[in-house]
Amino acid sequence: MTASVPEQPRIPQPPETVTALRQAVAQIAPAALPSFSRELDQAADEARQAADLAPLRRFTAQWALYVQIQRHPAVAERFRELEDLATVGDADQARRAAAELGRILDAARAALTQGRQ
Repeated sequence: MTASVPEQPRIPQPPETVTALRQAVAQIAPAALPSFSRELDQAADEARQAADLAPLRRFTAQWALYVQIQRHPAVAERFRELEDLATVGDADQARRAAAELGRILDAARAALTQGRQ
């Protein structure tokens, strides 16, 4: 039996800046660009109204996590499958899917944290 070779990411993880994240999303998930723009506009409006950068920090953290997952096609595919299963599956399937989604998100957050160090 041979060991499987870990999948290489499609692109390097970009810095957590709006410009770098936008470029990454355009490259690996162009269909998500309208959501990216809409959520950026909303975060910018909230930041202006509150005179606080927290909404923009949340925005970049959320999209960095999205990119971290999408960089790995097999992980991204599994994530989409689990999202669907959590929506259309029975209660037990939905619980299992939610638990696995949580593990994927935890691993992606850990990778981002490790990348910052």
